[in-house]
Amino acid sequence: MGREVPKKQQQQVAYTVDQLVAVNRYNPDILPDLENYVNEQVSSQTYSLDANLCLLRLYQFELERMSVQIVARILVKALMAMPAPDFSLCLFLIPERVQMEEQFKTLIVLSHYLETGRFRQFWDEAAKSRHIVEAVPGFEQAIQGYAIHILSLTYQKVPRSVLSEAINIEGLSLDKFLEHQVTNSGWVIEKGQGRGQLIVLPKNQYNDPVLKKNTADTIPLEHITRIFPILG
Repeated sequence: MGREVPKKQQQQVAYTVDQLVAVNRYNPDILPDLENYVNEQVSSQTYSLDANLCLLRLYQFELERMSVQIVARILVKALMAMPAPDFSLCLFLIPERVQMEEQFKTLIVLSHYLETGRFRQFWDEAAKSRHIVEAVPGFEQAIQGYAIHILSLTYQKVPRSVLSEAINIEGLSLDKFLEHQVTNSGWVIEKGQGRGQLIVLPKNQYNDPVLKKNTADTIPLEHITRIFPILG
């Protein structure tokens, strides 16, 4: 019984914030509620872009009340939502002078590396900024999922070394990861000629010419608009 109370309280807080954003989004009095909600998103590994954008808009008119820690957490959560354009949407609402602070410059660089598929540089830079990204649980797993998504848009077969670099996993940890993907996601492992293992990814309309031809007229517009920023 004692464990159920906090859960109910959490649901009530989320419901209250949703209502505040819907009917009172320009009232600065809701700033503390929105800030608390950001911290709740971090601790519960949930996400609300609408609430976070509402908070950033209020900060524009209440600069003296802006919490750089909260803003940094919002941007990290936005990075975790890629390939959705959430990071750019949030960054647009942050004053330029704030963006020039070191932690925000770092997050902008990380975003650029992800958008251009430069995963080795991304992981190297993230390792130098653990105090920023590790403050948000689930960050590494979210980026690994994004990296796999990008690889699957282009490749049917990926060398083990390329996958390892993209998701920043190697050795026995990579073996366990691959075993899980083979069991749960339909991956296949082949022995490449002189190149080690090849990871065969499931076919989709982006990495298979036949499927791409057959589905060219039925690809949802939202999928296309998500790919353009990545390839740009």
